Amino acid sequence: MDPAEWHKSEPWLASALKAGYTHFDTAQMYGTEKYIGNIFKDAGIPREKLFIASELLWNYHSLIEESLETTLKDLGTDYVDLFLIHWPQMVFYEEGNIRPRNPDGTLKLLDTGKVKNIRVSNFSIKTLEELLKTAKVVPAVNQIELHSYLAQAELVEYCKSKGIVVTAYAPTGSSKVLSDPLIVELAAKYKASPAQVVLAWHLARGTTAVPRSTSEAHQKENLSLPTLDSEDVERITALDKGLRVCNNPTENGIICGWSVEGMGCQRWGNGMDAKDLGADQFFALSSSHYIRGSPDANSPH
Repeated sequence: MDPAEWHKSEPWLASALKAGYTHFDTAQMYGTEKYIGNIFKDAGIPREKLFIASELLWNYHSLIEESLETTLKDLGTDYVDLFLIHWPQMVFYEEGNIRPRNPDGTLKLLDTGKVKNIRVSNFSIKTLEELLKTAKVVPAVNQIELHSYLAQAELVEYCKSKGIVVTAYAPTGSSKVLSDPLIVELAAKYKASPAQVVLAWHLARGTTAVPRSTSEAHQKENLSLPTLDSEDVERITALDKGLRVCNNPTENGIICGWSVEGMGCQRWGNGMDAKDLGADQFFALSSSHYIRGSPDANSPH
């Protein structure tokens, strides 16, 4: 989304807060932090009643404190509840360029009191295992693309075994999942919308979700979810096709700089196994009161 359009996010972020959402997921990359800060200031809600998550830009691994201070200033708060590593890989800093090249960095923020928890995003079992070999703090959350067409059962169970909460981005799977005959059938059964059914499936699996909606009606709708029968949860899980609705690789298997195999993803893109892409090709609601603060559904998560 054009940065000149970022300010348009403020009205629907305000309507989400009014509807009762308390968990806001944002990032410098999304360009919405200061607008979220504006609505918090105007609403006058006590800080402890809110749960705010933001993300370290992948080219700021050598500028971690600077990145955090910018986030805190824009949000108008003294701390964030979650601060995540946006991608397993890191890239060189180039001013004005958030999608450049590659190297190294460390993270040490919990002792400052300005970050309550550390989380990661887009980590596979392989990259989590590599991280946990040296990490002094187990990440509280792993945020990944997760929906009925991308159930990621092994990764979800692995995270649970390590005490890592799984949060789904693109949780409804967009129209690809919402128009699936089974989802439509269950929506009729539970007298709910397809989105409500899919979000209820996340809760039934013990995962959280950050749905994105600019519609005040949909925001309110997402706060009222049906309780699915266990057999229906299993039927929805069985829809898994290994399909992604965002962050797909190029025709050469390239995205964000790593190979699918290097990333540790067994399946990527159109349900294709990583081995089919080749080793040298490149990858890269316990409560539903969550909303993703990104105005662009197609931006990298």
